[in-house]
Amino acid sequence: MEYDFYKNNDGDTIFWVDNVDNIGEFLFSFDKKKIYNLFADYPHNLTEEERRIFDKENPYWRDFFKDRQ
Repeated sequence: MEYDFYKNNDGDTIFWVDNVDNIGEFLFSFDKKKIYNLFADYPHNLTEEERRIFDKENPYWRDFFKDRQ
């Protein structure tokens, strides 16, 4: 499967995956190889460094999932 990757901001590290086939699915990647599902993988399947980057670039989602911390 081929994915279209984009960044919310030019300086971001995280690539979001444009996945029009699945509404409501939020996918992201740090390297365009390993793809995470926001609702299934955050925060427990991210490394400590990946989580730090994700939280910095996505304060909305960090706060949304604060009960998972």
